[in-house]
Amino acid sequence: MQDRPDAARLLAWQVEMGADEATGTVPRDRFVARPARPIASASASTSGTVPPRPAARTATVAPAIEAHSALLAAARQLAESACDLAELKRIVERFDGCSLKKTATNTVFADGQPGAPIMLIGEAPGADEDRLGRPFVGRSGQLLDRMLATIGVERATNAYITNALFWRPPGNRKPTPEETAICLPFVWRHIALGRPKVVILCGGTATSALLGRPEGITRLRGRWIDLAVPGVLEAVPVLPTYHPSFLLRSPSHKSESWRDLLSIQSKLDGL
Repeated sequence: MQDRPDAARLLAWQVEMGADEATGTVPRDRFVARPARPIASASASTSGTVPPRPAARTATVAPAIEAHSALLAAARQLAESACDLAELKRIVERFDGCSLKKTATNTVFADGQPGAPIMLIGEAPGADEDRLGRPFVGRSGQLLDRMLATIGVERATNAYITNALFWRPPGNRKPTPEETAICLPFVWRHIALGRPKVVILCGGTATSALLGRPEGITRLRGRWIDLAVPGVLEAVPVLPTYHPSFLLRSPSHKSESWRDLLSIQSKLDGL
């Protein structure tokens, strides 16, 4: 009988700790050893008696793939319906199929002279481009302008500049393959309607999106490639080169970009 006050204090302590509800009507001795759980034998696991794991991802992945395919089809149809660059810009600005648009401030379509002989395609807008709604207006854009000026090219007169994506990825992160793919139909139409003599792909994202080659930018840089563009009868000469933002981080590669500039000048003179 002397242990009852201790039991009462223990019960009060349990109530204070939150154990204020009984989970069963029969007390359970926790000090009694529990029987071991049977372990399935190898023969049972291979004989088909063990139930398979539920396909938890199947129910969510399949609709996501279908939704993305539907968005791609809609993007292609909208892009092909554009008859000129002005209409294509309006279509892109109204398009809501890319998730990046939800976090972007502006749609960054293009800058420069429409119909110019040289078209430059960058990767995606940065913070300055997103704020102003124009491509290549930050530090990398200023470097690009200086580079082009050395071969007599200016965006105000004989250059047209755009990106592989029209909206800034949050934090300037790398675009996902899905984000790049959903913008690609508009990029193809952009080239077809702009009708440039040459296209310069600035950086790995633009190069990978349009060429679909396994090689990286370091291997493809400086190599002219004839690109088949939907809606254009003749292949368009394309030159991958380093993105100006990469040159700002790695100025030792500027000599390679200088050789690319001379190659662009020579190509334009021969057309």
